[in-house]
Amino acid sequence: MAPRTHPFPQAAAEALANDLRQRIQGEVRFDNGSRALYATDGSNYRQVPIGVVLPQHKQDILETVAVCRQHQAPVLARGGGTSLAGQCCNTAVIMDMSKYLRRILEIDPEHRRAVVEPGCVLDDLRDHAEKHHLTFGPDPATHDHNTLGGMIGNNSCGIHSVMAGRTADNINALEILTYDGLRLWVGPTSEEELEQIIRQGGRRGEIYAGLKAIRDKYADLIRERYPQIPRRVSGYNLDELLPEKGFNVARAVVGTEGTCVTVLQADLRLVPSPPHRTLVVLGYPDVYTAGEHVPQILEYAPVGLEGIDDVLLKYMKEKHMRPKGRSLLPEGRGWLLVEFGGETRAESEQNAQSLLQALKQSANPPHIKLFDDPEEAERIWEIRESGLGATAHLPGQSDAWPGWEDAAVPPKKVGTYLRDFRQLLERYDYGCSLYGHFGDGCIHVRIDFDLTSEGGIEKYQAFTNDAADLVIGYGGSLSGEHGDGQSRADLLGKMYGEELLQAFREFKTLWDPLNRMNPGKVVDPYPRDSNLRLGTDFRAPQLETVFAYPKDNGSFTGASLRCVGVGKCRHINKGVMCPSYMATKEEMHSTRGRARLLYEMIYGMTHENAPLKEGWKSEAVYEALDLCLACKGCLSDCPVDVDMATYKAEFNYHYFKGRLRPRVAYSMGGIYWWSRLASRAPRAVNFFTQTPVFSNLAKFTAGIAQERRLPRFAPQTFKQWYQQRNPRPPKGHKVLLWPDTFNNHLHPEILVAAVEVLEAAGFQVIVPTSSLCCARPLYAWGMLNRAKKLLTQIMETLTPEVLQGTPVVGLEPSCVAAFRDELIKLFPKDDRAQRLSQQTFMLGEFLAQQENYEPPLLHRKAVVHAHCNHHAVIGLEGEKQIFEQMGLNYNLLDSGCCGMAGPFGFEADHYPVSLKIGERILLPTVRAAEKDTLILTDGYACREQIAQTTDRYALHLSQILLMALREGYNGTGGDYPERQW
Repeated sequence: MAPRTHPFPQAAAEALANDLRQRIQGEVRFDNGSRALYATDGSNYRQVPIGVVLPQHKQDILETVAVCRQHQAPVLARGGGTSLAGQCCNTAVIMDMSKYLRRILEIDPEHRRAVVEPGCVLDDLRDHAEKHHLTFGPDPATHDHNTLGGMIGNNSCGIHSVMAGRTADNINALEILTYDGLRLWVGPTSEEELEQIIRQGGRRGEIYAGLKAIRDKYADLIRERYPQIPRRVSGYNLDELLPEKGFNVARAVVGTEGTCVTVLQADLRLVPSPPHRTLVVLGYPDVYTAGEHVPQILEYAPVGLEGIDDVLLKYMKEKHMRPKGRSLLPEGRGWLLVEFGGETRAESEQNAQSLLQALKQSANPPHIKLFDDPEEAERIWEIRESGLGATAHLPGQSDAWPGWEDAAVPPKKVGTYLRDFRQLLERYDYGCSLYGHFGDGCIHVRIDFDLTSEGGIEKYQAFTNDAADLVIGYGGSLSGEHGDGQSRADLLGKMYGEELLQAFREFKTLWDPLNRMNPGKVVDPYPRDSNLRLGTDFRAPQLETVFAYPKDNGSFTGASLRCVGVGKCRHINKGVMCPSYMATKEEMHSTRGRARLLYEMIYGMTHENAPLKEGWKSEAVYEALDLCLACKGCLSDCPVDVDMATYKAEFNYHYFKGRLRPRVAYSMGGIYWWSRLASRAPRAVNFFTQTPVFSNLAKFTAGIAQERRLPRFAPQTFKQWYQQRNPRPPKGHKVLLWPDTFNNHLHPEILVAAVEVLEAAGFQVIVPTSSLCCARPLYAWGMLNRAKKLLTQIMETLTPEVLQGTPVVGLEPSCVAAFRDELIKLFPKDDRAQRLSQQTFMLGEFLAQQENYEPPLLHRKAVVHAHCNHHAVIGLEGEKQIFEQMGLNYNLLDSGCCGMAGPFGFEADHYPVSLKIGERILLPTVRAAEKDTLILTDGYACREQIAQTTDRYALHLSQILLMALREGYNGTGGDYPERQW
């Protein structure tokens, strides 16, 4: 079916944008790139907005709505943009509240309440509230990046809603704005207050009179037709207007998905947060049996009760996800995760033991595991929170989509409902995992719908019709968490009947008589088969690419569709992904934003009405990718393995075809060749690069930030030293030490230390005689043909040793990551690439695998920063094992990328962002460290960022191992000797 949209003429959009720029202090973006960026959310739907506004404060929201009213333009307030039902995309002016309106305005622990702006991130509020042993109860899996405004719009829930209820149940009052400009606080209203407001008249009195009329007219029908279940999220909350609910207007507008009002502020209820938690996992023969035991478990008042099935575990195993967590589960094929809370650990464990004693005395007790180790419990919860990522893209199978992902039934009927639902799935030949908030009766699924062919879409519609009938037959709700949007709104008549649908229309019309608030969602909705992001008219162009994309069947289009919109890349407090978003809080600098733009670029290659029509030459895509640090954080942190570093390299390869690249691409991208040239006369080169006048000129010419110091070349390279050293008698197994460009030419002492450490460990160290480079600096600029030539040289040179089983040990994480990642993506069918990838290790990783290796003791404190490629591609388990065996008292920072990221931080245009990323955690921690605390990181870029912005110098693992080996070192003090280069 063709999309049913409300076109807004280009000339009218330009006039609207001009008026907005004159009236607000926030950002007004009506360019095609911004419109493409916000064309979808986490759903199956796509609608290009008229434009985007980023309000800086409340007055900007008021002015934006006023200007839109003058131009008769629809509006849509948006938070984190993670909605799965299509309510966050529309042909409207989108107000993105998440960049600026993030403040917590007040926390009142005495009255257990908080006041927040709509863009406030849930975890920010929870972190502040926890200082008072309070929390905001609803906590969706997106808790570290979703916004309170979005939660209010969708009436969100989460794992602990079994303890605290839905968002609506936790609202004290809301400050709201109507499309026609009325601004007011709403909340519970006594009958006396109600009559007084009506008598006062005006627009407010008119609304309250209309609400009272709706209440009185439909009260009996509301009581009769509204499901009495914990997770009734579908439809409008007209039940909150009933006298027994206190005529609560605030809670009535929660869950209206931006179709009635815009939220300006929210006064929220906080609940006690049990400081101690105990997790019990119960294993059952199948998920249906697990569901049948939900009522019994609820009698013991858990604070969380989740369910997962064996299919989810199967998917995770296929994708190599969470192996440590999976190994902790008790025997079974269906599991319940039961969390108890208490003021003390003894109290939470006693609450858990009460359940366990009852279960052990039952006829057929489940397999039981109690987790009192917080680290193990966290690994179990990670399995549950990884559900979406585990079920979205499966190797060799069709992609799975939302569309029927969160129906809810009475908790006491979960078991039988799951059996019937599985039969329905089998009847339609759909496969999926069954998991979710079993304690609230809410089941999550992603189903392998075919949303591209006419027959597939008809089958999807037939299934959702039958699924709706099934849920309603159980007394359930079409949505138990994510809302109706467009996915389920045209099925609401089945659930509520035509009379209550009319009540919904009257409710919306009362607030929004012109139908300009997120039109076509919930009330008089677009059909669920319209505005599909794919649909029958989607045509994927055949693109020739350099990388292979094996996980996406060799398709760059498939890679661009990998992002499911969950937005984990938008968190700002932990992890590696996504450093540029952490610095800018810009959607286009998130992994999701970049993936969305790449998809829009591809869409525009075959669709005339697309905002992006330039294909590989798209300036909007180039701008978004420009601040991608190629850190690879998304490769490990993204739940669906979006690989933006590779996508950036691919895009830039095509974008720069026939074009000159910026100067810095040739200066920093060609560091391998410049370094070889400099090694012929390093003292002369250093004179020019370290003398201010010449240095400034060199930096300008090379496109390097004036604030940066140019690296100093060593008087002698490591390879020169190695060739001149007195060879030791060969002994032990051979190890090929990789002399990366950075350490070979700039810091050879690190490689020298590695030689001594490896030889002391009983290995014979060999070094390639040929001049080689892994091509790492070339990838980001898309110089892939040159990169492939360098990698081919490496394979030709190293293969004889690799075939003999000689391990390759690298010291620079970005180089090792190139062998482990880019090499096999560029040469997917070359056996030499596979072998080299499998036989290349970081120093710590290699030593940790040696059964007889015992590192020397080093009783020192250390601050450890993980290079982003090290974290994302290799992992740090080996290094942590070595640290612990050494007796090192280390603090491994959750600092993400250092901000330097190879050449990125040297580039003039990127210097401010580079510093902002580094100043987030790493650099302040280094400055605050005691002087006798070691600073440790294996990455050249990380060490350079620290050296150039603090008064400290960071060491490599090879150096601290050598420090411990040095004769006379007593393990309690001392420093690494001055470098001798």
